[in-house]
Amino acid sequence: MDKIYNISIVLSFLGLWITSIVHGEYEIILGFILIFSFGILHGSNDILLIENISNKKTKHPFFKVLGVYLLTVFSAVVLFYYIPIIAFILFIIFSAFHFGEQHWESKMKKSNPFFVKLFYLFYGLFILFLLFLFNATEVIEVIYSITNYTIFEEIIIYGLVSSSIALVLLALKLFNTIQNFNIIIFKELFYLIVFAIVFKVSTLIWGFTIYFILWHSIPSLFEQVHFIYGSFKKETIINYLKGAFPYWLVSLFGIVVVVSIFKEEKLLYAILFSFIAAITFPHALVINKMFKHKKTQSN
Repeated sequence: MDKIYNISIVLSFLGLWITSIVHGEYEIILGFILIFSFGILHGSNDILLIENISNKKTKHPFFKVLGVYLLTVFSAVVLFYYIPIIAFILFIIFSAFHFGEQHWESKMKKSNPFFVKLFYLFYGLFILFLLFLFNATEVIEVIYSITNYTIFEEIIIYGLVSSSIALVLLALKLFNTIQNFNIIIFKELFYLIVFAIVFKVSTLIWGFTIYFILWHSIPSLFEQVHFIYGSFKKETIINYLKGAFPYWLVSLFGIVVVVSIFKEEKLLYAILFSFIAAITFPHALVINKMFKHKKTQSN
């Protein structure tokens, strides 16, 4: 995983170079292209993960997963439409925990699961609030377009400070649990500096894209391919892509249709977030089960 993170550092600064030569509008377009390609792809193979976790083969998995997926999308759309503020808060919480778990799970030894889960949550919240702080104006506008609620920059600052304090206290609580804590803590602090630079220089969408693709989706793909096929090499990557392609295609088609219908509506942001949330909610649960299954097998 360290090799992947080293590559991510180089590509992150390449992404910053792109910001110096590409206009902000094109950054946003490129960001959405990457999010709806690699980003959605990393959450498109949940059925294979479920089958490997349960060791039970299901009949007609594509149509079952498609039905559940469409139902989840519909539920997310309804939630964003009727109580968007609750839907948005749930999306932030699920995303934060998912980001933290993906980044830290392999570094954790056995410990109190409650504090470990809190650590995952507050690490993810710290990343998100850091992104929000450096793009506060854009974030406030996006949140208003989704929820019709206006938040103030002070709320973002309080969120960042609170998550920072909680993260430090939990790190002190768990430092005996984190493998090679004294060594990796300096790496992790350096990663946070990289994130801060990226978020400061980039637009909201481009900064999120760099983090989401390079620091979350690609490491997640590595974990998933290794879990399903036992190794990460050309053949297993191709097999993973073949398995994920139908679900990714359906997701992309649905997004294109919805965007084409609602492109002139204020509801567009809510629709886009509902699609992302529809993938994030079940995917976060599946990945959590995958990590639990890996720990069970290793014991």
